[in-house]
Amino acid sequence: MIDNLLILLIFGSLVLLGTMLIANPLHVNRRANIWFGIFLLVWASFWLEEIVNMINSETLALRPIFLLTFIQFLSPITFYISIRYFTNPEYKIGRNVFLYLIMPLIYLTLLILDSILAADFKIVLIIFILLQGNTYTFLSLFQIRKHKRDIQQFASNTFEIDLLWLKYIVLATLFLVVGITIFNLLFIDEPLNLFMNGFTYLVVLFTAYHSLKQKEIFPADNVERAEALLLVNDAEPDVIQNKILTDDRLVEAKAQLYDIITKQELYLDVELNLGKLAKKLNMSSHQLSYVINNGYNQNFYGFINKFRIEKAKKLLADKDLDKYSIIGIAFESGFNSKTSFNTTFKKITGQTPSDFKKTCSDL
Repeated sequence: MIDNLLILLIFGSLVLLGTMLIANPLHVNRRANIWFGIFLLVWASFWLEEIVNMINSETLALRPIFLLTFIQFLSPITFYISIRYFTNPEYKIGRNVFLYLIMPLIYLTLLILDSILAADFKIVLIIFILLQGNTYTFLSLFQIRKHKRDIQQFASNTFEIDLLWLKYIVLATLFLVVGITIFNLLFIDEPLNLFMNGFTYLVVLFTAYHSLKQKEIFPADNVERAEALLLVNDAEPDVIQNKILTDDRLVEAKAQLYDIITKQELYLDVELNLGKLAKKLNMSSHQLSYVINNGYNQNFYGFINKFRIEKAKKLLADKDLDKYSIIGIAFESGFNSKTSFNTTFKKITGQTPSDFKKTCSDL
């Protein structure tokens, strides 16, 4: 009874969430959410078979429908394409369409042969499903890891736009793919057990929570977005950054940047990004990035957060502010989460904020 309820909840939740993301009521990451919504709808189709089996009616019996089985095989691809759009809203799918279709076409051929010939291709089909799932899982993890590094070129706070929630979904999906495949090998044509469906429903709830509170990753302003994407491309290892400022102008711009940052304490702005700071300096984002990269040998994220950590150290050492919690200090210093504050603080100082505060109290 509980297992049947979970199946209905999983299917209904995935269909509802997928439809909502395609409609995109939040108006963020539009193309990425369309593809992510398609992925969720395809994912829901796996439980459509469970529901029909649950009805137990011969007239509605859903034998492995040819088209449905093929569509389900495309689920890892739709997931990966959504990640490509999350990490680059200007991504062009047409350039890679042939690569995306190679394995599905082979799989389709095997499905046709399986339906025509007497030979049983079930094991071969499962191997292809595993190969496809694992390939796009690891490609997705690589893309998310690269994205986390890339956004530091233009964002000073990356906590809500680093796609960490998608990384967890990738890992959970990998567990599900392996688990369900092994289950199918051991218990052919048997419905999934309670544990697997329960774990899946938790993944669905996690996905719903994070996908409905996501923020726009790249700047909304078209000019700033174009410059941010240009910076991301320039950050590639094989791309040599051109010298866009003379040495004298670089020294002048460094002094101007340091002056406005320290006097106006712009780093305290939680929403500060490269484009906003560039406008205050009457520079382009590309020019400002060049100044930070070549003048200070840092990316934008590291440059701004050094000022934030220095501010945090002063607040932590101030005995009049002992009533402030660590999260309070984090917000007062320009961070938007305790996690990113702790991580950044320890990376720069070698201590956690709590340890640093205790050290100051002992003096």
